Amino acid sequence: MRQRLIGWLVIGQLLLTPSAWATTYQLDHDHTTVSFKVRHLFSYVRGTFNEFEGQFEYVPGEPGQWSATATIQTASIDTAVAQRDQHLRSKDFFDVERYPTITFKTIQVTDATPAGAKLHGLLTIHGVEQPVVLDLQVHGEGKDPWGNLRSGFTATTRINRKEFGITWNQLLETGQVLVGEEVDITLEVEGIVKP
Repeated sequence: MRQRLIGWLVIGQLLLTPSAWATTYQLDHDHTTVSFKVRHLFSYVRGTFNEFEGQFEYVPGEPGQWSATATIQTASIDTAVAQRDQHLRSKDFFDVERYPTITFKTIQVTDATPAGAKLHGLLTIHGVEQPVVLDLQVHGEGKDPWGNLRSGFTATTRINRKEFGITWNQLLETGQVLVGEEVDITLEVEGIVKP
């Protein structure tokens, strides 16, 4: 009898604790940007992926409950130059027919503060899965004028594209290469929970 009473008390405490359950947010496509920057000769090329979906679990002050998953359509790459985008979709780079998506899923969260954290996860590009660490900035949580609960983040990381099997390049007369190996990724994320 006593064990049953203790069990009910534990269940009641869990139900009454607001932070016991994380909130699931869907990515708001209109307020989320997936962008990158890579060296080209003596400058940088910037681009975005315009088609993606995902969700994340979040509750303020409870980083152990944070998680995220996302899927990006590689054919949606956009660098504002059609010919270059076609080349990036080809077998030289993303090979979008064989590898139509980029995926990400979290493993753990470390170094959490009210303002940010390190988001450890697995990133799959070009059929190759590699661990990555995203530097996460937490921008806050609240309701918009229409009563929808929202939260926002910025996440950044740097990867080496060769580690994902994207190795195409051209050697220049100067001994330099046409395209850099390191790629800076920036995610401006806003999630929404509709009532």
